[in-house]
Amino acid sequence: MESNIMGRSAADVLGEALDAGDDLPLVVAPDPPTIEALVEVLDDTAPSVRLLADTDTLRSAMGNFLVAGRAADHIEAGRLEVRSGDDGTNTLLLTGASVFAIVRADGHAAGLGTDDAAFVENAGERFGTAWQEADPYTLRTPPLARVRETLGAELGEDTAEDFDAVLSALETADDVALDEVTVSLLVAAKNDDLLYDISKWGEDVGIASKATFSRTKSRMEDAGMIDTEKVPIDVGRPRLRLKLAADRLRNVDAEELVAVAGSMLEG
Repeated sequence: MESNIMGRSAADVLGEALDAGDDLPLVVAPDPPTIEALVEVLDDTAPSVRLLADTDTLRSAMGNFLVAGRAADHIEAGRLEVRSGDDGTNTLLLTGASVFAIVRADGHAAGLGTDDAAFVENAGERFGTAWQEADPYTLRTPPLARVRETLGAELGEDTAEDFDAVLSALETADDVALDEVTVSLLVAAKNDDLLYDISKWGEDVGIASKATFSRTKSRMEDAGMIDTEKVPIDVGRPRLRLKLAADRLRNVDAEELVAVAGSMLEG
């Protein structure tokens, strides 16, 4: 019998199981928190992992920009392949020699495992077939590494560092929902960047269209978060420089910036 794995989180269990696994591990029917945990534990030393989940679950998990961006990093590096299919089973991790059921209870997680050869073979055949019949899942979110690299190159390291700090603060913030466009405009205003520059970067890198940036900018103006000033150019209409409009958004750390911005958007 394969030893069970105990941990404080699904990430702990998945990390330990993947360290001991081989042969293109397959994660089947995870819920969104398990997908988030998988994306968190994958790194340069991890085996390439196949992820099979139903479309609604994938959309829910990938609605989080950080999760989707990190998943895109892993896909681009060849560490992760994602397909959509509805198998209706419990959350499982299959390796070449073991099958683990991932279970969470009372703030802890466990991987209940078996290495029974017949069971592992049958499970491998069943879910291997499900994998082959599933549709590839296309992520629309760009890799997070590319987002960070291009933001620094296009708008400067100060803006890129503030972007990273705000994303990190959002990971630990309770009940604060700022999407990636709002975060981009917020840090651009913090650094007095041009709306044209941040929206062009966002469209080029694949975050959102210029029209989405413009609509979000208007919503943030209405909430009293940002303001604009006209900057003349040689040819054409003046560009708009973004500014923080509220004193309580200025000269604060990333955690407070996230909290205050979230409360202002909520009205």
